[in-house]
Amino acid sequence: MKKKILITGATDGIGLATAKQLASQGHYLLIHGRNSEKLATIKQQLLSEPNAAEIECYIADLSKFDDITKLIQAVTQQHNTLDVLINNAGVFKIVQQQTNSGLDVRFMVNTIAPYLLMKGLTPLFCNTSRVVNLSSAAQAPVEMAAMQGKVQLDDMSAYAQSKLALTCWSHFIGVECATTGPMVVAVNPGSMLNSKMVNEGFGVQGNDIEIGANILVEASLTDRFNNATGHYFDNDSQQFSAPHSDAINPQKAAPILQFLTKISDVYLV
Repeated sequence: MKKKILITGATDGIGLATAKQLASQGHYLLIHGRNSEKLATIKQQLLSEPNAAEIECYIADLSKFDDITKLIQAVTQQHNTLDVLINNAGVFKIVQQQTNSGLDVRFMVNTIAPYLLMKGLTPLFCNTSRVVNLSSAAQAPVEMAAMQGKVQLDDMSAYAQSKLALTCWSHFIGVECATTGPMVVAVNPGSMLNSKMVNEGFGVQGNDIEIGANILVEASLTDRFNNATGHYFDNDSQQFSAPHSDAINPQKAAPILQFLTKISDVYLV
């Protein structure tokens, strides 16, 4: 059965490799990027895949609240249903570390934007829909002052904390949605893959990007993930695993979830 799938950050790296696999299987793809020309080029690449079906392009800068809300509005205006949301877009090393709203870009793109997209697109989900969140093996305890934009962090700390925060809300929201859907799962696609993020952040070539794409496709479509909601999949060990203990600690999670709820109450009206 063909699925309707939204992939953020679909113009390079793991997102593009995932989009190519899904396009070749004939799924209806909604691809997101920041550059219209690049998106148009990627769309043509995807349409050249064997069995490619419909490809739609959506432009948004996920470090900006206005762009996120416009993306949600655009998708909900065009579609009544959505089978899969793959929150793939992410940032690690970046020159401008603060957004125009005063938040760290890593928390904004890696944690907050995926949460807002999941919440904003909820009316399109059914009980079999899936939200696949791109986590990481790099997870560190969240400093709420940093998440709230009150203190600055170095690149690695900001990235690792943002990924723990993402893994945290994936767990608790996933548990909440256990009986109603969607299935929400956090996935570490594999460490040091050959992505732009790894190239720029660590200056190394990295491992085959298809390792990450394969598990995102599996998490989006296969029976193995039918009951994965609230869980964490570690592709380095190729199994469901325990994330950092803070990610599943209710006391540690409470301020993270409260902050995300406060933001969604402001921007998702």
